[in-house]
Amino acid sequence: MPRIPLARAALAGLGTLAVIAAAVQPVSAAPRTDRSEGPVARAFSSAAAEYGVPRDLLIALGYSETHLDGHHGLPSQAGGYGVMHLVSNPDQHTLELASRLTGDTARELRTDTAANIRGGAAVLRSYADHAGLSQAERRDTDTWYPLLARYGGATDPATAKLYADAVYTFLAQGVTARAEGGEQLTLPARKVAPERGSLAPAAQSPDYPSALWVPADAANYAVGRTAAISKVVIHVTQGSYAGTISWFQNPSAQVSAHYVVRSSDGQITQTVREKDTAWHARSGNASGIGIEHEGYIDNPSWFTDAMYRSSAALTASLCARYGIPKDRAHIVGHSEVPGNDHTDPGPNWNWTYYMQLVGGSTGGGEVQLSFPSYDTLRSGSTGAQVSAAQSLLNAAGFDAGTVDGSFGTKTASAVTAFQKARGLGADGVVGARTWTALLSAGSTPALSQGSTGAAVQRLQRALTAALGRTVTPDGDFGSGTQQAVRDYQTSRSLGVDGQVGPATWGALQAGR
Repeated sequence: MPRIPLARAALAGLGTLAVIAAAVQPVSAAPRTDRSEGPVARAFSSAAAEYGVPRDLLIALGYSETHLDGHHGLPSQAGGYGVMHLVSNPDQHTLELASRLTGDTARELRTDTAANIRGGAAVLRSYADHAGLSQAERRDTDTWYPLLARYGGATDPATAKLYADAVYTFLAQGVTARAEGGEQLTLPARKVAPERGSLAPAAQSPDYPSALWVPADAANYAVGRTAAISKVVIHVTQGSYAGTISWFQNPSAQVSAHYVVRSSDGQITQTVREKDTAWHARSGNASGIGIEHEGYIDNPSWFTDAMYRSSAALTASLCARYGIPKDRAHIVGHSEVPGNDHTDPGPNWNWTYYMQLVGGSTGGGEVQLSFPSYDTLRSGSTGAQVSAAQSLLNAAGFDAGTVDGSFGTKTASAVTAFQKARGLGADGVVGARTWTALLSAGSTPALSQGSTGAAVQRLQRALTAALGRTVTPDGDFGSGTQQAVRDYQTSRSLGVDGQVGPATWGALQAGR
């Protein structure tokens, strides 16, 4: 087969898929894998060997799409399934192509992780064969750039570039991720020099200069507005960054948002002008500006500090330009807009931290969460620490009422409910154990010396409460924080390594 120029092959139409499916042959019917690997790692090794696709490339693609989470066979917003996001929607059919190439049924590809990874590898190999890549070229990770761009399903070159760039960023930076069953996969960092060809970069946003501009299809939003802009609506994509932008370009989607924020680095792309009405929140469309955040609501690993800070800067800018109050009555989740049946941004979204970054709060004034020590609070207590406890309870889903610094009946009920949920003594008093559980609530990423960000700051506050001494809450995991972790682990009979993994997080969140 003559080799097709890669940039053109990357965005070729789907009309050739039946021919490709008939032409692709696996490299080996019985690939050899390392028995010491876990089942997900073995699936990547097996698929890479069978279809002649670089293993690291497959892992980086799976991580870019789903963080290696198959979501129990449930589809993404764009109709994509499994770790490799095999898609079945009116305009993209990589799920069906994978079925033809592998012989696995659509159901197996949706629900079985090994089959899904094999299907993703088969689709990529079919694109490589169609582009005329030789065996030697297939071994070179850098030659796959335009084929990854095609895998994402975007017909717009700028969106296709965003998709492939994400995969090569993870190849360059390396990845450590938890797959099904808690299996850890590590992808070492490597030098990359992808052959980008003629794929075009995105333009600059017309409304927010820090963002890129990749317009949604005109069928997915309405020109103009019927109400004044008065709120910001926070969403989670249930899919990848570039995949969501591509979906907004699909006229059959009938959905859009004004902005999409990437998880890994906070990059923002605008897809609908602010003066126009994006279709993202039903009754909130006319008056709201919608911001989508890359990820899935049940996986907190997507909600990075870079994402929070970038999104908060955008929201603060919107509030300043449109006179939107920086409070939780005007900066709301999709689930909070009347008439909606969605649950995003979900329980793993840290509203307290986000509102602090925006410059507002959960209750109408900035809430201080960091103190040199944490007092015992009970009914009748007042002050800044009561406000902190109320804010943390509300963020954890326990209704403490208005964040007013007054420990009344509603706050006491919320404390008791929280204590029961965490297996603490349910006395309605916020002592060291309850403070520790409240301050550490949220995502549980692995942390060690050199880590930075909001999760480190949560850890430092929780250690201050648990140890009864100040651990400076600067968000920087330095030697002082490492020693505090070691002291906590020693005093709680945990494994002492100065690192924060599941056991240490579990103890903190249980108020130990």
